[in-house]
Amino acid sequence: MCGIAGILRLQGARVAPAMLDARRMAAALSHRGPDGQGGWADTDAGIALAHARLAVIDTGPGGEQPMRSHDRRLVLTYNGEIYNHRRLRPALEKAGVRFRGHCDSEVLLETCAAHGVRDALDRLEGMFALAIWDAARRELWLARDRLGKKPLYYGVFAGYLLFGSELAALRAHPAFTARIDPESVGLYLELGNVPGERSIYEGVRKLGPGRVLRVPAATPTIPAPQTYWSAVAVARAGLADPFTGDEAAAVDAVATAVDQAVADRLEADVPLGALLSGGIDSTTVVESAQRQSASPIRTFTIGFGDRDYDESSDAARIATHLGTRHETLTASPDDALAAVADLPSVYDEPFADASMLPTLLVSRLARRHVTVALSGDGGDELFAGYNRHHWLPRMGALGARVPAPLRGLAAAAIRTPSPHVWDRLAGGLGFLAPRLRRQRLVGERLHKLAAVLDAPDLASAYRRTVALWPPGRVWHGPTPSAEDAETFPGGPVEQVMLRDTVGYLPDDILVKVDRASMSTGLEARAPLLDHRLLALAWRLPLAMRLRDGVGKWVLREALARRVPRSLFERPKAGFAVPIGDWLRGPLRDWAEALLAPERLATWDGLDVAAVRAAWAAHLARRANAQYALWAVLMLESWRERWHR
Repeated sequence: MCGIAGILRLQGARVAPAMLDARRMAAALSHRGPDGQGGWADTDAGIALAHARLAVIDTGPGGEQPMRSHDRRLVLTYNGEIYNHRRLRPALEKAGVRFRGHCDSEVLLETCAAHGVRDALDRLEGMFALAIWDAARRELWLARDRLGKKPLYYGVFAGYLLFGSELAALRAHPAFTARIDPESVGLYLELGNVPGERSIYEGVRKLGPGRVLRVPAATPTIPAPQTYWSAVAVARAGLADPFTGDEAAAVDAVATAVDQAVADRLEADVPLGALLSGGIDSTTVVESAQRQSASPIRTFTIGFGDRDYDESSDAARIATHLGTRHETLTASPDDALAAVADLPSVYDEPFADASMLPTLLVSRLARRHVTVALSGDGGDELFAGYNRHHWLPRMGALGARVPAPLRGLAAAAIRTPSPHVWDRLAGGLGFLAPRLRRQRLVGERLHKLAAVLDAPDLASAYRRTVALWPPGRVWHGPTPSAEDAETFPGGPVEQVMLRDTVGYLPDDILVKVDRASMSTGLEARAPLLDHRLLALAWRLPLAMRLRDGVGKWVLREALARRVPRSLFERPKAGFAVPIGDWLRGPLRDWAEALLAPERLATWDGLDVAAVRAAWAAHLARRANAQYALWAVLMLESWRERWHR
């Protein structure tokens, strides 16, 4: 796991890229790679590559990058892990490759040399963002892993193609010009992230998941990236070739696939542990890892003083049952306040998932003891674990039967009591429905329901569900069309799941984990996002994933064979923090300063009155605007950090 950066001279550039500039770009990524830096350049060809190294496999000189292939034709700088490198190695050795060490980077490079970069990508199992210079053909290849676990930004400035793991690398080049894209600001305020292949800057793109870009030297323009793998295509293939075994066979298949994915991710020449929230996904991963480990593995969780948000005791009970070496960090509001100041640097593009705070804190806790940590990310997307996978399609079916005017009246009735009032009502009715008492943010969920009751179609309903600020509510600047560019296969549930897999997962979940973990030099691995497991999940009948309104049926059944249900069966909580209460308490002064009217007014397109009204309503508990306000706060704190 590392940080990568590079420069390619295009047609029109006056001078060759400077090695010093490439190294400066990599130095901006030293948090991703604290174990060393390297650089390589070919002045005549107009290419410079740089690397910031986090040594995980083959920590000696054999793993240093940029790395040149056995035949001297290819040069690699790469961020990630190739989990099947040991299975690929024998064929390469038989073909005459003499390896210098035992790292996965060299196997990746020689696989590309043997089969070509494009064909090699199909053979790789892992997470990666890579750049490969082909000296014979004078062309640069950029590629990103199938699901988008590792980031890669690129853009053309003053005749140079600049690329790097984070925007910080591009900012470090003297030719880079930082112009904030107003369309991206509008999308960010709606979604809490800059989605898809956009970035917050004009002229900078993200290479999409499962995409590859080939750039010939001295080209006047950058060609369009090509897709080598697509989650939508895999889903379509799975639905066309359904699993034919019975339920027991499906549970066996999923359990075996999980064990294989975990086994592949246990290799490391440095200490390895796991993040354990106590939920089904992380428990599944930790149970498999501990069963395959010869000694107790280290596990880590984060807790909060607020009992409504604290699941640390659940995680501790699971750790005791599994026999791990467990550690809990209980975070106070003071801890959160201290971490808030670091967020704009950690997330060097505006980002507003409030669980970024606990993710950062637990990453820092884990890094004190290990260099690699397994996580449970991916279970919700693969196995229908989000609440919206169940209720959004039900609302769509309701909408088909109930006239729009009646749905509008129902939505208005739900919105009349504030979320805070709904929460109090739910608490008071807990004696009648104990499950209701354990649900968190009931009022907020009901208001989300009201937002989609009168949606014209599933795509609109989904967008309203995930929106922090509805389009046009707070941003009046340029906003791109909300039309979908992709047709999703399957029924309503499958379509909602796929929207999460190709959007919410790479744009939010994986960004959150990558930036938080890599900011402290921790490599996070997600076994449940193994692409083979994803393909299996999409072959399963929907009833084996979502049953009686409860998601992850097959994963629950597999886990129940090894862990008592009483330890993991409880309402879904998510990785949340009491950010709403903190904004009214210890974070209030910090928030008030960032939300000052004269400050917000400097954003051309931001509705200052709407933001201030939401802030006043939140402070008065007339509304719970915590996530919408957090998006504005993170935007302004990001601007303060990078564009004072």
